[in-house]
Amino acid sequence: MPATYDSPIRRLLMTTDTVGGVWTYALDLAQALQEYGIDLVLATMGPPLNAQQRADVQQLKNISVFESPFKLEWMEAPWDDVEAAGVWLLELETLTQPDVVHLNGYAHGALPWQSPTLMVGHSCVFSWFAAVHRTLPGVAWERYRREVTRGLRAADLVTAPTAAMLTALRTHYGTFAAAPPIANGRRAASFPPGVKEPCILTAGRVWDAAKNVAALEQVAAQLSWPVFVAGEAQHPDGGEARFHNVQCLGQLAPADLAVWLGSAAIFALPARYEPFGLSALEAGLAGCALVLGDIPSLREVWGDGAVFVPPDQPDVLAEVLQRLTTDASWRALMARRARARALQYTPERMAQEYVALYARLMRMRAPERMRLPIRLVS
Repeated sequence: MPATYDSPIRRLLMTTDTVGGVWTYALDLAQALQEYGIDLVLATMGPPLNAQQRADVQQLKNISVFESPFKLEWMEAPWDDVEAAGVWLLELETLTQPDVVHLNGYAHGALPWQSPTLMVGHSCVFSWFAAVHRTLPGVAWERYRREVTRGLRAADLVTAPTAAMLTALRTHYGTFAAAPPIANGRRAASFPPGVKEPCILTAGRVWDAAKNVAALEQVAAQLSWPVFVAGEAQHPDGGEARFHNVQCLGQLAPADLAVWLGSAAIFALPARYEPFGLSALEAGLAGCALVLGDIPSLREVWGDGAVFVPPDQPDVLAEVLQRLTTDASWRALMARRARARALQYTPERMAQEYVALYARLMRMRAPERMRLPIRLVS
């Protein structure tokens, strides 16, 4: 695809994992960056790509994927892998000669990169722990804290999808060179509203206590509508979340999830921790009335486009959900507000703001070598 906009950036090296929303974010951004003529070298860590992820990559002409099996920094005993991944990433930089290195993790920010670095904070263990357990992790996570701190301070610029996430990073790791937050975006055409059915849906990593699916499990029997849960229940490090009062759909293909979102009248995510919330954005685009955890990041993203409930008060959650099931006019109003708000968060807007940051980085660190055209083989 020919570039629609002139950009000084021609190639990015981006790190990503394959486990959660960062993968979706990376592909959405890559697709939008095609309009700027920017190629993406995507370096993956964690579990191998599944069939759906490989099919999604093949739809984009500006991505070259380089896979690795290295553990992510938040996994159990990851540090030998993190070090080995650092060697591999520096080799990729030498091979691909990017204009900017875009890091979606923290520890590798401290590598001796030749290119300017942008770090994006999508979540972190310490802010997750504080929100979910109301305390900080123990001494076993001290190495993680040190490595994240080093990476943040070494990066040329750091951003996040919400100001709330940037604040959390400062709270737990100290100062760094912060850029303004850049909200995530999803394509409205992928989540068309359908004929709404009398049901409540939630979606995401079911095994993640931050999503607070347990609260929906607790109140589901009190509601007049059924509650459905879509998402992976198996934790990457082992263990599985099990529920009895909600109906588990398992991990759905993106197209199937879009159908469920299009037909669900209410989407509930009483999250304790959610740095942005892609699933809520998809639900808003699909015309669901949103019931979300009352936390700073979701307030920031949704304003008056959602009903907010305290994550630790299941009685309030039950009351709000039951009222929405019986009050059709209120439900319709909240659905309209959610969709209007969701339509503001586009991949095009996200890409425009990232390109501006990439250009700012290049001005901060003048190029030290000629960027020669090369053909990448993934």
